[in-house]
Amino acid sequence: MPKGLYLLIAAQFLSALADNALLIVAIALLEVHGLPGWWAPLLKLFFVVSYVVLAPFVGPLADAIQKARLMAWMNAMKALGVVAMLAGLHPALSFAVVGLAAAAYAPAKYGLVTEMVGADRLIAANGWIEVAVVAAVLLGAMFGGLLVSDAASAVDLAVRAALAPHTAGPYTFSLLVLLCVYALAGVLNAGVPDSGARYPRSVIDPRALVRIFVVSNRTLWRDREGGLSLAVTTVLWGVAATLQFAVLRWSVDALGLKLAQAAYLQAVVAVGVIAGATLAGRKVRIDAVHRLLPVGIVLGLSVLSVALIDRVEIAAPVLLGVGALGGFLIVPMNALLQHRGYRLLSAGHSIAVQGFNENLSILFALGLYTVVLAAGAQIVTVMIGFGLLVAVAIAVLSLRYQAVARTTPPLRPGLGAAERARKIDRRGED
Repeated sequence: MPKGLYLLIAAQFLSALADNALLIVAIALLEVHGLPGWWAPLLKLFFVVSYVVLAPFVGPLADAIQKARLMAWMNAMKALGVVAMLAGLHPALSFAVVGLAAAAYAPAKYGLVTEMVGADRLIAANGWIEVAVVAAVLLGAMFGGLLVSDAASAVDLAVRAALAPHTAGPYTFSLLVLLCVYALAGVLNAGVPDSGARYPRSVIDPRALVRIFVVSNRTLWRDREGGLSLAVTTVLWGVAATLQFAVLRWSVDALGLKLAQAAYLQAVVAVGVIAGATLAGRKVRIDAVHRLLPVGIVLGLSVLSVALIDRVEIAAPVLLGVGALGGFLIVPMNALLQHRGYRLLSAGHSIAVQGFNENLSILFALGLYTVVLAAGAQIVTVMIGFGLLVAVAIAVLSLRYQAVARTTPPLRPGLGAAERARKIDRRGED
């Protein structure tokens, strides 16, 4: 792997670590303000709405600017969101600022990975990235739990008394720590070398960008492998984002844990994802990704089974297995999607299309989750419903893929859009 990839992974880890820890701190701030529990998923809604709204523009932006530099700028914007939270802005609005930065960060990150490695190493590279992301989720949840623990509260009181006893709000110490993490991530991003990939200059007319995005979106959905991987990742990310909050709520309601303890249990899922992602990176070939679809059905049924558990010692290993299944499925699907998108479109455009669809799914799933909770639904019922949704959706996609595969040729390796733009070789195009 290129040396720059490891620096990119380190920067991504720190940025995602701060994102996930900040979510826990923001939830704690909601509790301080006395807001009801259904406000927690709204934090994520505010975070991901930028991915959907800005999707036609962040792809061209990522292709127009050196991606490592753009990532450094976006970490600075995330730090601005933390400053807003420190200044007393509503946690949801502050988190929206962080989401705005993350929306531009994602196509730059995944696009740079796609440019730095070839198709034969893309699953392995994605395995590294996903391990870093999930490790950040794992440690971020634990870190966030630590930042809202009783011990951190005692330090926070001392910091507030020393800095501004009459104006500093709760969790000032925790937010200052996260501010430093974002700053360090930005420094690492600035040191990532340029991949050398260049794309034709994009138009700047917003209407034209929207039209280009619509065409790109349609192109990726209509591709056999691209459409399959995009559909699977869209379903999984929507459900995964919802389960992030459902596991917290279920841990409190069904297992009787505190928020800090629930964050640690949530981290068990992340450990499993790391294991599954690592195994996928070593064992799965990019032309055999479609054979993993039955794993998605088992994953949905496993989520369903979690809802029926009422003891921590049983819940932990089952959640570990759920995470492993998810990691084993999502990493190859992501790699296949990036490979096809890079070949058909460009790194930035394809990741923007992916982000749009996956985050639209997150918005829908979290919106549905918020509505059913506000309506008084039990968390166990909600988790059973989402587990069934995953199992049925993946089963339908599997049947559809088998039907389409009978009439279309198999996946062939080819060159990416960056290579075509640089005129290295035009003979491998579809």
